[in-house]
Amino acid sequence: MIRSTVSFSSFRRLLPQTTSASAFSKIGTYNRFASQPCPLESPNPTYSDEDYADVNWDNLGFGLMPTDYMYISKCCEGQSFGEGQLSRYGNIELSPSAGVLNYGQGLFEGTKAHRRENGRVVLFRPEQNGIRMKIGAERMCMASPSIDHFVHALKQTVLANKRWIPPPGKGSLYLRPLLLGTGPVLGLAPAPEYTFLIYASPVRNYFKEGSAALNLHVEENFDRASRRGTGNVKTISNYAPVLMAQTKAKKRGFSDVLYLDSATKQNLEEVSSCNIFIAKGKCIATPATNGTILSGITRKSVIEIARDHGYQVEERTVGVDELAEADEVFCTGTAVGVAPVGSITYQNKRMDYITGSGTICQELNDTISGIQTGTIEDKKGWMIEVD
Repeated sequence: MIRSTVSFSSFRRLLPQTTSASAFSKIGTYNRFASQPCPLESPNPTYSDEDYADVNWDNLGFGLMPTDYMYISKCCEGQSFGEGQLSRYGNIELSPSAGVLNYGQGLFEGTKAHRRENGRVVLFRPEQNGIRMKIGAERMCMASPSIDHFVHALKQTVLANKRWIPPPGKGSLYLRPLLLGTGPVLGLAPAPEYTFLIYASPVRNYFKEGSAALNLHVEENFDRASRRGTGNVKTISNYAPVLMAQTKAKKRGFSDVLYLDSATKQNLEEVSSCNIFIAKGKCIATPATNGTILSGITRKSVIEIARDHGYQVEERTVGVDELAEADEVFCTGTAVGVAPVGSITYQNKRMDYITGSGTICQELNDTISGIQTGTIEDKKGWMIEVD
């Protein structure tokens, strides 16, 4: 249960003064689903489209900065998700026997809203996140929102938190959709109720290195995923297990951990939270999504862009021994973008890679960033404008 649900009249006072009547009507529809409406304790003053939240955008990192609103919708077993509601960002109540708390029945997604120089706000391929959540929900025996519902909810969350979208070139608004088994369950079984929730936070660089090259450590003692497991879906239970290896690596001065396959320990899989690519000459290779590797949306986009630019891209088994022959290595992900890797240490041997100007990594990063920010024409229809 959300403790503070926003009434339509209160929410309207918080929206930009230039917001259209149609936008009000869209947001107003959510108010019909409010279970416990109550007035806002401290309404913020109205603001215009030109106003921003009081944030030092130049010092923005990748940490949680709570924004004004979150989106929430519920669904009982055997039913479909209906329209949700926008509520003040805040804590939620869960039963101690909620499926997500007892059995880890939960998924999450990540995408970003970008503010362009012309003031327009856009999302990058949000339908792909909705598709991935739906696939993950099927694997985890969960109800899931439709793709249209998913994208519509993202747009409403962006609109409600528009003043938190950084100025052009200063970052983006990171959106975190969650799908949680919130219904109570004692025996091991699917939860009887599910909650779809989206919250947001302005962010910039994911790694503390910023745009500088990463230095990775190849992990041999811990696995990220196993065959026929859930490594290929974005379930919450995939992420806590990487923390021990990641923490140990960071204490030794590494940026993150690169995992090997659990069966042979001979092939590359993923970094803790992003996909990996190696490049030599005009050939780029990345581990195939064979059931243990997450099908990243940035990964998919980078593959397509690289092929458009004349590179040969192979999705295949990539042996750890190939690291010694690579010219470049880079990571991809919603949070990290296209991040260069400067070095990888494997069995106490450090391998260094080309980074900086003129690299494949920079070419691909500049292209995908340009499409997102509007400096490069979007010929693929990837960008969705938030009305």
